[in-house]
Amino acid sequence: MLNKFNYRLKKLASEFRRKHDIGSSDPIRVKSLLQSLQVLTVFKPIKSSISGMAIKLDEDYKFILVNSNHSLGRQHFTILHELYHLCIQPDFKHMVCKTGIFNRKNLSEYYADLFAAYTLIPEEGILERIPNDELQKNKISIVSILDIEHYYSCSRAALLIRLNEMGLIDNKKLESFKQNISKTAQMFGYDITLYRGGNHDLVIGNYGRKAKFLYDAEIISESDFMSLMKDIGIDVNIDENNSYDKEI
Repeated sequence: MLNKFNYRLKKLASEFRRKHDIGSSDPIRVKSLLQSLQVLTVFKPIKSSISGMAIKLDEDYKFILVNSNHSLGRQHFTILHELYHLCIQPDFKHMVCKTGIFNRKNLSEYYADLFAAYTLIPEEGILERIPNDELQKNKISIVSILDIEHYYSCSRAALLIRLNEMGLIDNKKLESFKQNISKTAQMFGYDITLYRGGNHDLVIGNYGRKAKFLYDAEIISESDFMSLMKDIGIDVNIDENNSYDKEI
């Protein structure tokens, strides 16, 4: 049963979509959204169970780290989770997160998970993509589930939690849909990239430009600049005219 916190987070998710010109049932182009919000985002393979991290120094400096070992669908959920911290949560500074847990004992993380679920996979869109004869408890087909999760580029786990909350599947059905996800997707002709890790060492934002500004302003040394760029996988060679041979 939905409580007042769930309704509040649903409203925040709807307002967030409207504010950023995303239709109420449209999929979110996550990377474009990050660029629009000017959130510096780095994808790194992390061996631990950590999903990501968010840091906010001020309105002009927001940073997200995403575990690129996680599936692409889960990465998208993590990004929306972190955007709750950066854009919605009052007085937020920094947090290391394990997303998709929906742990009520940690309210800020619980709210971030709810916001991510409601924003990434909107109820209106879910209902639009389910045939009328499947809009009953435990009647939804694997075909509809595959269609929804690929349309919204979300993880199976996040979608099943949404369907369960909406009363469309019970806990037993939820567990059954967790089985053989990639194999089933292949059988129905879907690309299984969504269920795999990826984006390793990808950087979204102006990391390189900020590092170059610091170097040109002589705030950091040449070796510091080269080290910063190496951290994001760019090997920079400074020439005598103070330029470098890699496009950022």
